[in-house]
Amino acid sequence: MKRTILLIPAVFIILSAFSGCDTLNQVARTAGQTLGNPSAFEIASALKQALEQGTNKSTEKLSAKNGFFGNAVVKILFPPEAQKAEQTLRALGLNNLCDNVILSLNRAAEDAADEAKPIFINSIKQLTLQDATNILFGEPDAATQFFKRTTINQLTAKFKPIINTSLNKVGATRYYGDVVNTYNKIPLVTKMNPDISDYVTRKAIEGLFVEIAKEELNIRQTLSARSTPLMQKVFGYADSSKGRR
Repeated sequence: MKRTILLIPAVFIILSAFSGCDTLNQVARTAGQTLGNPSAFEIASALKQALEQGTNKSTEKLSAKNGFFGNAVVKILFPPEAQKAEQTLRALGLNNLCDNVILSLNRAAEDAADEAKPIFINSIKQLTLQDATNILFGEPDAATQFFKRTTINQLTAKFKPIINTSLNKVGATRYYGDVVNTYNKIPLVTKMNPDISDYVTRKAIEGLFVEIAKEELNIRQTLSARSTPLMQKVFGYADSSKGRR
């Protein structure tokens, strides 16, 4: 009996500390967020984890050797305006020259891909609670579209000099210049511009977003791709919410 009496003051003291209505409401909200639906903060944190995971995997995959060249979906081929020239040169037996161009274009893109990481990380840091909610309940590529809106200009500015350097390093400038110059010597053909850097920069960025979209869809659709408890909670909540619609 004495033990029960002694506990009463302690309980009274604890409850007194939370006697304010606002404080009690805050405690209740916190408990509800922990045990039930995710809070806005949890949604934003989970989305940041998912975006970082997706962009890291994408850039690591594409920056590896044959990341572009060995991937049929993003592999960079001759520009559309140069494909007639490629066909003509291959018909003349210059297959090695054309193959060297394609390989070197993809090597340049692989060199640049890893440089996207800090740009994506900076974009993720700027993510607002509203952005996170819109992405979570948005289209299957909502995160990819967010990155396109927030990083495309920075990626272009960052990739262009790297692509230029890499094109020279791997011989793409020379190879493509050889193709164009050889083609331009053929009588009656429309002359081509030997500058290829803008095209490779654009295709490298396009390929990056293709991979990011794949990673985003994987996280949305595959439970095992949700690598943290918070991602599992938030995307599980999104799954159940969509099921109720």
